Amino acid sequence: MQLNETVHEPINWSVLLAALLVVLLLAGCDRGQQSQPPPVPKVSTVTVQTQKIMLTTELPGRTSAFRVAEIRPQVSGLIQKRLFTEGSDVKAGQVLYQIDPAPFQAVFDNALAALARAEANLPAIRLRAERYGELLPDKAVSRQNYDDAAAALKQALAEIEYWKAQVKTARINLGYCRVVAPISGRIGRSSVTDGAIVTAYQPMALATIQQLDPIYVDVPRSTAELLRLKSRLEDGRLNHDGTNQNKVKLILEDGTAYPLEGTLQFSDVTVDPTTGSVILRVLFPNPEGVLLPGMFVRAVIREGVNEQAILVPQQGVSRDRKGNPFALIVSADGKVEQRQLTLDRAIGDKWLVSAGLAPGDRVIVEGMQRVRPGGAVKVVPFEECGTKPAAPENTARPTAESK
Repeated sequence: MQLNETVHEPINWSVLLAALLVVLLLAGCDRGQQSQPPPVPKVSTVTVQTQKIMLTTELPGRTSAFRVAEIRPQVSGLIQKRLFTEGSDVKAGQVLYQIDPAPFQAVFDNALAALARAEANLPAIRLRAERYGELLPDKAVSRQNYDDAAAALKQALAEIEYWKAQVKTARINLGYCRVVAPISGRIGRSSVTDGAIVTAYQPMALATIQQLDPIYVDVPRSTAELLRLKSRLEDGRLNHDGTNQNKVKLILEDGTAYPLEGTLQFSDVTVDPTTGSVILRVLFPNPEGVLLPGMFVRAVIREGVNEQAILVPQQGVSRDRKGNPFALIVSADGKVEQRQLTLDRAIGDKWLVSAGLAPGDRVIVEGMQRVRPGGAVKVVPFEECGTKPAAPENTARPTAESK
């Protein structure tokens, strides 16, 4: 009978001790790291400063012609010739249509002949009346004969005046056969062709002339904005800019800026009950004909100058769960504070703050995700991050005030 023998290898105590030493060293390093305080987070800030800015409002509007003349005939007749090119520029007094003048020439000639006949009868009637007047004191003629002669003279004079008026009317109607342009401008398409019959003062216009230089831009503005602007001016938060107050800039449909400035003419006094707005009318020069009637544009209207405006970058403003805006501020002792803000409007890439900040406050604009109110932070100037401050005057887009 044979027994199985088990062979035991000798334990390597040196390897075991080395592994245990490594484990002890790693545990000591972990305890040393846990005992060190966490690093202070770095944030970028901007220091709030007041500045002078021009507040503007961008509003939609539409262009309309400075003058519009609908061409209608003033006499009835046959159109002999159209004397203009559709879509061209015409001058005031230029002949546009020629109506057949033959019947009106005949009426004019008839009136002239009747006037000449009346004037030819006048000398004999005047002499008879004068002769009877001389014989009346001597009782050579009766009083009745003298009265008849005097009445005939007055009738002859009245008839002459009547035919003079008829000649004048016939001459006017004959002139109306030449349909002329009442204003200078660009004429559209013609609604009639040669040979068409037209009637005096017909409802349908023969053509339409529109004066495009200068041109109007009609801008609707809500009465709520007007009342808010009035309140700001009365409170002293805004000041008028003198002669530049009525200057208006224009942005075209494709987003490009119109090179010429317009002038605010007036604000309508009637409120549209369907929109709750009034119309502001602005006059723009249009020498190149870039602006056409009916175009959709955006007008940049100046409201006034804010002498103590506070602007902060939009990235430095956050909103809570209720949508209220707030900013994180670094206090004098390096702690983070939260401030509720009231925003007026966006100006470029910044917010115009009407309440919640004061000059000298340091607003955190970068690194907000790593900090909490009450925590300590290390401040790094925002300019060192490569961001340039925005220009003091930008196109302002009004927004609803947030509390």
